[in-house]
Amino acid sequence: MPATPQPYHRRRRRTRVLLAGVAGIATVGALAAAALPASAGDSASKPGGKGHSKPSRYQDVQLLSFNDLHGNLEPPSGSSGRVTELQADGTTKTIDAGGVEYLATHLREARGDNPYSITAAGGDMVGASPLISGLFHDEPTIEALNELDLDVTSVGNHEFDEGAKELGRLQKGGCHPTDGCYVKGKKFKGADFPYLAANVLDAKTKKPILKPYWVWKNNGVKIGFIGVTLEDTPGVVSAEGVKGLKFKDEVETINKYAKELEKQGVKSVVALIHEGGLPASTAYNYDCNAAGGSGISGPIVDIAKNITPKVDALVTGHTHAAYACTIPDPSGKPRTVTSAASFGRLYTDTTLTYDRKTGDIARTAVRSANHVVTRTVAKAADMTALIARWNTLAAPIGNRAIGYISGDINNTGTESPMGDLIADSQLAYGKKLDPETDLALMNPGGIRAGLTFAAKGAEGDGVVTYAEGFTVQPFSNTVNLQNFTGAQIVSVLQEQVSGTNAASPKVLQVSSGLTYTLDLTKAGAARLVADSVRLNGAAIDPAASYRVATNNFLAGGGDGFPTLGQGTNDLVGADDLAVLAEYLTANSTPTTPIAPPAAKRITVVQ
Repeated sequence: MPATPQPYHRRRRRTRVLLAGVAGIATVGALAAAALPASAGDSASKPGGKGHSKPSRYQDVQLLSFNDLHGNLEPPSGSSGRVTELQADGTTKTIDAGGVEYLATHLREARGDNPYSITAAGGDMVGASPLISGLFHDEPTIEALNELDLDVTSVGNHEFDEGAKELGRLQKGGCHPTDGCYVKGKKFKGADFPYLAANVLDAKTKKPILKPYWVWKNNGVKIGFIGVTLEDTPGVVSAEGVKGLKFKDEVETINKYAKELEKQGVKSVVALIHEGGLPASTAYNYDCNAAGGSGISGPIVDIAKNITPKVDALVTGHTHAAYACTIPDPSGKPRTVTSAASFGRLYTDTTLTYDRKTGDIARTAVRSANHVVTRTVAKAADMTALIARWNTLAAPIGNRAIGYISGDINNTGTESPMGDLIADSQLAYGKKLDPETDLALMNPGGIRAGLTFAAKGAEGDGVVTYAEGFTVQPFSNTVNLQNFTGAQIVSVLQEQVSGTNAASPKVLQVSSGLTYTLDLTKAGAARLVADSVRLNGAAIDPAASYRVATNNFLAGGGDGFPTLGQGTNDLVGADDLAVLAEYLTANSTPTTPIAPPAAKRITVVQ
């Protein structure tokens, strides 16, 4: 692992902007308190220099941002490809959204020929990606982001799914060490934009593995960007993915580099933080500043309240939520905090008014809003060509039918039909390995999408292709068997709603035969109703031994389930996607498709 920050490629930028140094991402907030002079923003059309008038004091800088793309180049299907919009009368409607062909068009139209425009992202650009990107170790997504003219991004936890060495390859370029080059004679060039990882250190050298910050410069305007991922990345990524790395506190790291930037004369700073919040409404245009600004909760609130006032805005992610809020900084001054949902369904457009006299952002003039990446605009031709090129390479694998369904199998709700189906497939596989297997548990974060009945391509309605299965389970985890006592199983179910999962429960998806009740009106471990845990109708015996199927991530205690890391008599099985494909193939035909599971194994009291 390198001891010093990795270099990144500098592309030949389009004429819209002049770059220099080290730069970053921006924020989204809605402040309209103090008015600026009428000249504010006028200099966007008067860049100065020979033959130009002197730039005015105040310069509007456009920040376009998005987060959690996860390699979704094609329009996401089902609920993953829709956003909720709040209407004036209080009702809501859903809008189909996303797809990099449309994202490119929206960003380019928003950007126009503005020389004071920056495009930034908040992490998880890759990882947990659909087949078109994941099959090729996300090289297609990096190519697409280069074409989008992305300026900078923070790393997210999913950037570490394949380890720091592979992340370095995505930054620097070069063909995959085992798969090689995907196109004969064509070497992968890597990212034209810097990945920022200020709080990710090489455990041996104690230095960041990538650049900690970047500064955007144009005609005297300087804006610094600091990028961090959540400190708990090791808790949500496989141990192999974070081997040799140390993740530092987000606030401590950002405050450290904000001081360093100030010493370099950079007083305008945006933090790109791959950690987020949960707004009170799922509508992308919900006003989370209503009710005194109490419309958002989650980890980002405490982070935002403790980051130095030297930082002017926060672009966040990770929770896949949509918000454009203000949260007070330590001095009590409102500061914008934004997130643009996920999968390229939204982008945020923020105006940062730069004061040339002070070198700082006039925060009272910050304007920000999320915008839908609608599919009613023209597709970007270069993105269409990129998708077609990679789909041609993926088609022999992706178009293979692996099963048949009679309706949408959604990945929504505390217990999802998709979660039930995956757990059932793992139980069936476990019994094949060891007939004594009793139950299966699946982490909800490992399920990236549902299965859609309506055909996306030429395969026909109800046909499940390998590509669709890959979109659901892209991590290449193995299905493992372990022994646990009944008391340990109860502890696991309590850990869904206690410990590190107390604030944001992670409800495991369970196989057929396992039932229990959660009372979410209570707190902590007490949310698991005593004596409600049943297996095939019989109460779990605390002293008995049970054979449990999980993926290797859970088997290592991941996602806040330490008890799952204490199993015995381990047996490592096959790839989880292969297990799902085998189950679908064995249990469905064109005339006898699988029906969506009823999702009635977990009773929830709210």
